[in-house]
Amino acid sequence: MKDRDIHQIVRILRQTVRQWKDPAVTQVAQKRDPYLILVSCILSLRTQDRTTHHASERLFKLAKRPKEMITFSHEEIQQAIYPVGFYRNKARTILEISKTLIDKYGGRVPDEIDEILKLKGVGRKTANLVLTMGYQKPGICVDTHVHRVTNRWGYVSTKTPEETEFSLREKLPQDYWNEINDMLVSFGQRICHPTSPKCSICQLNAYCDRIGVTRSR
Repeated sequence: MKDRDIHQIVRILRQTVRQWKDPAVTQVAQKRDPYLILVSCILSLRTQDRTTHHASERLFKLAKRPKEMITFSHEEIQQAIYPVGFYRNKARTILEISKTLIDKYGGRVPDEIDEILKLKGVGRKTANLVLTMGYQKPGICVDTHVHRVTNRWGYVSTKTPEETEFSLREKLPQDYWNEINDMLVSFGQRICHPTSPKCSICQLNAYCDRIGVTRSR
């Protein structure tokens, strides 16, 4: 694809994703609560969206603040978030992060990426999500969908999601930074699958170099 095509691609994506339900973390993010977004994002790692949604609902009925969360045991949090992937480790991580937020940040999630990255188990994807959705600060959240799709288009040529983030920071217009993840998660889940993407019905077909696509529908 040509770099200038990104403006038309974003316009098409904005129209296309309106028909689909928002990802689970995005639904939580509508409350603009950085702590809930952070916890929900931790739950979502390697977990299907529907499972994340229900686990978040159950957990947030118990606690919505770090001080509330630490009143529950590891076993109680585990039970609330089951069956998310790695639920035992995630329960431990949520407790440890909650304690750190109380001890070092006055119970508040920091609003700088370098500080968020100091929290246990938090990587750049999660940190950017908290910044963009919780604080409306500019950032680019790159998960497997953003990494796959932008490389498939030929817009970037990178090996890892982290490389993709920094490449997008250099060339993607900043007006699109905060929304690109939401759009490409929905698009990647429904159209641009890892194997056999639905190219025959994809409205972005004319702009896509189809890099790495060996089979499609």
